[in-house]
Amino acid sequence: MPEQRKPPNLFAGPYLDRKAWERVDSAWFEVARRDSRTRYILARGTAHLVVHEPAPHVVFLGGDDPRLAFVQERHAVLLGWFDGARCVLVEEEIQGRGADSSLHGGRFEELRPLSAELPEREAGLLAYARALSIWRNRHRYCGACGAPTLPTRAGHVLACSNAACGQEAFPRIDPAIIVLVTDGERALLGRQASWPASRYSTIAGFVEPGESVEDAVVREVMEETGVVLGEITYHSSQPWPFPSSLMLGFHARAASTTIIRRDAELEDAQWFSRANIASGHPRVGARTSISWRLIEAWFDEGWPVPLARVS
Repeated sequence: MPEQRKPPNLFAGPYLDRKAWERVDSAWFEVARRDSRTRYILARGTAHLVVHEPAPHVVFLGGDDPRLAFVQERHAVLLGWFDGARCVLVEEEIQGRGADSSLHGGRFEELRPLSAELPEREAGLLAYARALSIWRNRHRYCGACGAPTLPTRAGHVLACSNAACGQEAFPRIDPAIIVLVTDGERALLGRQASWPASRYSTIAGFVEPGESVEDAVVREVMEETGVVLGEITYHSSQPWPFPSSLMLGFHARAASTTIIRRDAELEDAQWFSRANIASGHPRVGARTSISWRLIEAWFDEGWPVPLARVS
């Protein structure tokens, strides 16, 4: 029998049909408003409207909802088709609303603390929406001439309003590597001083300009632990909109095992056996993280009880 494929990492997977070709229609917003099946998700900054009864889930508004009566196209983004219906992100104006985030049975809440509680497909949708909102907020003015930008292509391009400039800004992500280094029987994990006691994780860092992701894996491990790497293999990736990263996950085999911390990013780094991890020290973080998935893949190859049952 073929090997059963693991489910995608949180925030990843086919939760949405993006239909990017629909973005070029200059009348997309009018079309969406006329379509009674269109569903809208509401954002206030990086928070989204959710409810908790009977369980946490995103509030999807219909076009006749009074909260959408005065929505302007410049505050809307066509996300794609979710469960077969057109889905539009609407970014509310924040000024003058004070600290109260409640609204007719729903609340505006941040994704990160909710991510493990929401249905996975809805968490992915909000991760996508959050990343777009952050990008749009950070590119309200042209980086070349300073003129205000105007949204085009259903909110996915921000064009300079200065005709003499004409620059266009597209959504950006920051590639970052995350790697589980092993010597076969042990895993190399580190911890930052701000983390809860006993929590350790895999080695991670951003890819620098002019650098391949493989080179970044080697450099980050060397900088943080002094360990030299041998074989490097790709595992999976995870969108991480806090604020705008794409985590590229790897497994790597250590060619040396002496730990030398070369910078102050990690408070500690150690080699841990599967028995150490099974005993609960170290704690290896949330199951929703790609770090946990990297550790799980290695751990389950050599331990009689899956990591999901011992941590």
